[in-house]
Amino acid sequence: MSKKGIITFSELAQEAALQPLEQVARMKKNAEHLFIGIPREITSQENRVPLTPSAVASLVNNGHEVWIESKAGDASHFYNNEYSEAGAKIINSHEEIYKADIVIKIEPPTAEEIEYMRPDQILISALQLEQLDPILLNRILLKRINAIAFEFLQDDSGALPFMRTMSEIAGHACIMLASECLNNAHGGKGELLGGFTGIPPTHVVIIGAGAVGEYAARAAIGLGACVKVFDNELYRLRRLQENLGTKVYTSTIQPKILSEALRTCDIAIGALRGEKGRTPVVVSEQMVSKMKPKSVIVDISIDQGGVFETSEVTNHKNPIIIRHDVIHYCVPNITSRVSRTTSYALSNICTPLLMDMANSGGFYEYMKEAAGSRQGIYAFKGSLCNASLAYKFGMKSKDIDFLLGAFS
Repeated sequence: MSKKGIITFSELAQEAALQPLEQVARMKKNAEHLFIGIPREITSQENRVPLTPSAVASLVNNGHEVWIESKAGDASHFYNNEYSEAGAKIINSHEEIYKADIVIKIEPPTAEEIEYMRPDQILISALQLEQLDPILLNRILLKRINAIAFEFLQDDSGALPFMRTMSEIAGHACIMLASECLNNAHGGKGELLGGFTGIPPTHVVIIGAGAVGEYAARAAIGLGACVKVFDNELYRLRRLQENLGTKVYTSTIQPKILSEALRTCDIAIGALRGEKGRTPVVVSEQMVSKMKPKSVIVDISIDQGGVFETSEVTNHKNPIIIRHDVIHYCVPNITSRVSRTTSYALSNICTPLLMDMANSGGFYEYMKEAAGSRQGIYAFKGSLCNASLAYKFGMKSKDIDFLLGAFS
């Protein structure tokens, strides 16, 4: 939107292209009226918002009530007047927003925010399993809040749409960030990422062949870079080859081979995910010390500790550290850097879920019908119902199918 408040044609086109098809649905006769609240994120560096103004308009036009805290979308350039025009009520109090029946936010709730909530309220947010405080989890259970984690939501195929989407965005973004770090403005070598006639291509090493690694490889290849991908799971390497539709160098993570690849590369991407707990460190400080001067490391795995021994958590204001004359970009929550794009993607996940929930007759009826969304529930009426959380914290869990079946 322009400073004069006029929406340009390109912005209208983008809004239309990114909106889910569910926006045209109408409420069924037995549909539930939803009362939705969107708080402003108070966590440092969190710029995303779970619903865009056009998604809010779709919900309001279908008979639902949406409250949004003032300036909740400012960091993604979605402003109060846009939400107001879409039919949302602008709330100035952080506490008051938690009066809504369904609270949707990006970050897990803080202790203060949990205190604002009430029994049987529905919370939809990220959980961040690796950083989850068991004290906060117990407070959610004691408050008898029904909580859904984005990370656990499944679609009809059993895939994890939130995790997949965030990984795809992070994969694209990390190559753009690496490109910035290569230029003179950020202390780099003054090179442009890619391959050009008469100039040797940029060499990129990607450690991890999951969704992040795949989309990083896709972006790098698209720019003409020479890419090498390392992962210890052969099925991931095969899947990456098939999905890219082109031959790319792949290898299991063997220290000697990986060290040689890093020694000659211009960019190294850390994209491994730890199955349980910390990401394994597969690149030692000695290996980093042998990399070319002014080469670039982007450690996306820093959220779980990092792939590189020399990695250290940084932030969006001061994202770069130098170790052994190698530029390190180690900012957690990399998708928050492209918050507007990520907010569109999140909105495309949340809006159909809310529409389906309403058209099914409410939260309980919907969860009985939707097996994939049901897997997202980790707290239900005071019971923990996620096995991985129970294992992590040595707690007991109950089967969500049984709990919902017993609910009448």
